[in-house]
Amino acid sequence: MFFILIGYINSYKFFLKQYTTNIMTTKYHKIINQIEKIRSKNNVNWMNMLRLAFKYDSKGAAKIMSKIYSDDMRIGKLAKKLTK
Repeated sequence: MFFILIGYINSYKFFLKQYTTNIMTTKYHKIINQIEKIRSKNNVNWMNMLRLAFKYDSKGAAKIMSKIYSDDMRIGKLAKKLTK
């Protein structure tokens, strides 16, 4: 309110916008941290599944890994478009 009273409307809007961004950033960081914790546990499960697959059917597991790699490359290309 102080900025509006002395006529610095643009500065006040910038301050409000910056404050909102900081709140959203904190919210996003909390969610990202939760995802990271879940993914780290799930990555262990995924690797155990991979070991089991190669133990019992290495050729079949290799084919599946090839498909996963191919899809990961496609996802990477799409993600790269988001950063431009």
